[in-house]
Amino acid sequence: MSNPSYRIAPSLLSADFARLGAEVTDVVASGADWLHFDVMDNHYVPNLTIGPLVCEAIRPVTQAPIDVHLMVEPVDALVPMFAKAGANIITFHPEASRHVDRTLQLIRDNGCQAGLVFNPATPLNWLDHVMDKIDLIMLMSVNPGFGGQQFIPETLAKLGAARARLDAYERQTGRRILLEIDGGVKPANIAEIAAAGADTFVAGSAVFGARRAEDPHGYDTVIAAMRTALAAV
Repeated sequence: MSNPSYRIAPSLLSADFARLGAEVTDVVASGADWLHFDVMDNHYVPNLTIGPLVCEAIRPVTQAPIDVHLMVEPVDALVPMFAKAGANIITFHPEASRHVDRTLQLIRDNGCQAGLVFNPATPLNWLDHVMDKIDLIMLMSVNPGFGGQQFIPETLAKLGAARARLDAYERQTGRRILLEIDGGVKPANIAEIAAAGADTFVAGSAVFGARRAEDPHGYDTVIAAMRTALAAV
């Protein structure tokens, strides 16, 4: 049974694209809360991945929330396309939008939750004037573009600063904003990351790589190990 305080969001970037529908079904059956959907344009980041058609294709396969992470520039044209394709959450990098406030409102106007993503060297002060339009923020604990990278330890201090900011906002307004982490998350470090303030965890190679290791129960094993580690926080 998943702890409602924490959400595990396997990244489809690390899934087997030859059998993507089955991967989605299996990982959700193994206890995934969300599906993280990485969109890269070979412009904002040095890689090219998937678009709205793939999101639309997996939407009928699962009821799990689809968490679309736009690593693209510009952002706005893709927002209604992903909303129509079945996204529940859409996040983007503030540097990639000319008008951050307007892009956040566009996401909400299209019926999705909205969020900002912060690269390792991006300061949190982008939040200063848009907290009222944000449902979650995500900190990158690797440099975006490729899966399988190692967690950047300095992210723990940044998580603590973000947590303090979000907690102060919740005390002031009564509204909770989620704090997501993406990059290098695995059973061995998820408890430390949670203790620093994260409540939502993107894990790609740690989850999907377990099945690649010829373990037919790989997803179950890894997600259960993450739940056990989180229960001890």
